Amino acid sequence: MRKSICFTVSDYGIFFRNLLVVGNSFERFCLLNSNRTANLPEDNYSNYDLLAGIGSLDELIPGQDSFASLSSYHDGNRDWLFGYFGYDLKNEINNLSSANFDGLEFPRIQFFRPRYVIALRGSVCEIFFDAGYDDEKSAESLFAQLNSDDHRSRVKHSENDFEIKQRISKEEYLRDVKNILAHIQRGDVYELNYCQEFYSDGVEINPVETFLALNVFSPMPFSSFYKSDDRYLMCASPERFLKKSGTKIISQPIKGTIARGKTEAEDFLLKEKLLNDEKERSENVMIVDLVRNDLSRTAKSGTVHVEELYGIYSFPHLHQMISTIASEMRSDVHWTDVIRAAFPMGSMTGAPKIRAMQLIEKYEKIKRGLFSGAVGYVTPNGDFDFNVVIRSMIYNAEKKYLSFMAGSAITANSIPEREYEECLLKAAAFFKIFSVEENLMKPFIHA
Repeated sequence: MRKSICFTVSDYGIFFRNLLVVGNSFERFCLLNSNRTANLPEDNYSNYDLLAGIGSLDELIPGQDSFASLSSYHDGNRDWLFGYFGYDLKNEINNLSSANFDGLEFPRIQFFRPRYVIALRGSVCEIFFDAGYDDEKSAESLFAQLNSDDHRSRVKHSENDFEIKQRISKEEYLRDVKNILAHIQRGDVYELNYCQEFYSDGVEINPVETFLALNVFSPMPFSSFYKSDDRYLMCASPERFLKKSGTKIISQPIKGTIARGKTEAEDFLLKEKLLNDEKERSENVMIVDLVRNDLSRTAKSGTVHVEELYGIYSFPHLHQMISTIASEMRSDVHWTDVIRAAFPMGSMTGAPKIRAMQLIEKYEKIKRGLFSGAVGYVTPNGDFDFNVVIRSMIYNAEKKYLSFMAGSAITANSIPEREYEECLLKAAAFFKIFSVEENLMKPFIHA
């Protein structure tokens, strides 16, 4: 049985830093940060400024059907869960396979029941604890650590001067995009999200320090830090995958990207350019149609609708085109069925989805793993909110392998050079953090 106690946060910056340091001392830790203090576009659907699960009372051990295992796990506990769905769960859902290189080796799914849940709204911090394991004194002791100056010195800064490599050359990328365009011309797919990997092996980083830098440079509404033993996710995602509130389901796919302008006038013109770009609008509406189809599988008849089409939202370094699709969940489906019916998200696969995933496996050189999966939380009553794992660094500390991927949607109107530039634009935050001064990045980095 969970109980809770509320506290007042006196300094958000100290609290946020301490939460990362303290959470990182546990084997399981998930922090979900909406970056409400960063002057981002208003998210009318978010329930928390910050939410975190610290420690693990127990965790899901998936069977052959991960979604059935998760359903039973939550039904048996009726408690908070934090965790992720890896992209390669597609193989369970659609009888697909993955044989590409995997340098990160994350499990395909992981959920845990946290020892503590930290929920922040404004300056009010509520700590939920299991009365069978902890009491108010332990919650008070935890908050004292989070609200103290003492942890600042625990984050040691290190030199991150190491080589970041591209898994494929520019020439290989352009060749692959031309081949994908040939598939589109033949009618195999209408749209395909093609990604490339940037990586470094034999490298040691401080994940907390790295995430703090990423969050300063690129604060995003679906940022997350996830730790599972020696594996880490440092995520600056702007995109929500799915949210459930009562019986309402919403999805907010992003398709359409352009850099911010250097002046207010240039910024306005770039927003207008994105809004009226036929290629970007085509990408967006195709994924909207795909999401409508995904939601219809678990929705009450006639309830799937588009709440917003082609919304333009401004983030620190990018403008994004975001649409919002909503539905009402049927009473005969489990909340896990809603996610299963829509996973992986259409914005990171393409249309038709199964054929797109087959071609992704053919042309991409690595397993996506956690990238283009989803990280989030589930409440005791089965509400949930999950992001799309993009704009992310993923790190295996044991193997000393660091990876980040970037991609774009290839459609009939795609120009290979422009798609390559879009990948570099999306990867700019990571190059900036690790001080990679390569000529190919200079036109796309705006500090």
